[in-house]
Amino acid sequence: MSERREGALDEATIEARLKAELPAWRYEDGWIRRTYKTAGWKSTLMVINTVGHLAEAAWHHPDLTASYAWVEVRLMNHAAKGITDKDFALAAKIEEVVGWQPGAEGGPLEGTPTDPRFAYVKYDK
Repeated sequence: MSERREGALDEATIEARLKAELPAWRYEDGWIRRTYKTAGWKSTLMVINTVGHLAEAAWHHPDLTASYAWVEVRLMNHAAKGITDKDFALAAKIEEVVGWQPGAEGGPLEGTPTDPRFAYVKYDK
């Protein structure tokens, strides 16, 4: 990768922030990355669409790779040629929305049933 530009964070800062803010994400080959495991193709497409909506609303677009039961999200600021606060902000929003489990909150929304027919994202325990 080319030399990073102003606004890009150094590797030590990226690693420290991932550990503190986004522990399920990792830094690899110049990108911050997260792989979401899903229950199957329909769930994979729902994750892709969710990430797509958030990226478009933020006007900051990740690279995505998908297969039957997983989606990998990769973020890097191309203009800065590195990781910036924009990447962390979008990653945090993606993590918040994709990882949302209303049934675990005890509120009026019950969340996805535990019946495997309705399985969605394989949430980290």
